[in-house]
Amino acid sequence: MAKMYSGKRGKSGSKKPVKKVVPSWVRYKPNEIEHLILKIAKEGKTPSQIGIVLRDVYGIPDVKVITKKNISQILEEKKLLPKIPEDMMALIRRSIMIRKHLEENGHDNSAVRGLILTDSKIGRLSKYYKRMKKIDADWKFEPEKVNLYVD
Repeated sequence: MAKMYSGKRGKSGSKKPVKKVVPSWVRYKPNEIEHLILKIAKEGKTPSQIGIVLRDVYGIPDVKVITKKNISQILEEKKLLPKIPEDMMALIRRSIMIRKHLEENGHDNSAVRGLILTDSKIGRLSKYYKRMKKIDADWKFEPEKVNLYVD
C-alpha cells in the first residue's frame, strides 16, 4: 500500500520485464519448482523470502511465468500458507515495535502519528482480506493482544 497521508508518489524501483516468456537459462520444470517452494516453505520462509531464495540461489526469475501459479497459490494448495497474510503480519510487527518504543519515549509525537497511521493501515487491510476471505470474518486487530500474533 502506498502512503495515504504523505503527498509523495510511492516507491520507485525496478520493474518486471514486460515479456512473459520463460528464460532460456531456466532448466527447472514446473513440478520441480513446486517441490523447491515446498522445501523452502517448510524451513519457515515467507512467500516473498521464498521468491528471493529461488531468484538468488536457483536462478529462477519468475515462478508465475513457469508454473502458471504464484508462490502463494502453490502454498495455499498444499495448506502451508499462514493464517494471517505476510503484509498484514509485517504491519502488526511494526505496530508492536512502535508501541515498545512509546513505552520508553512517551513524548515522541512523530511515533504516535506513525502508530495511528500503521493501525489505520492494518484496519484497511483487514477489511480487504475479510472481503477476499483470506482471514476470518470475525478477526479483529486488538492492540492489547497483538503479541499473540507474532511468532
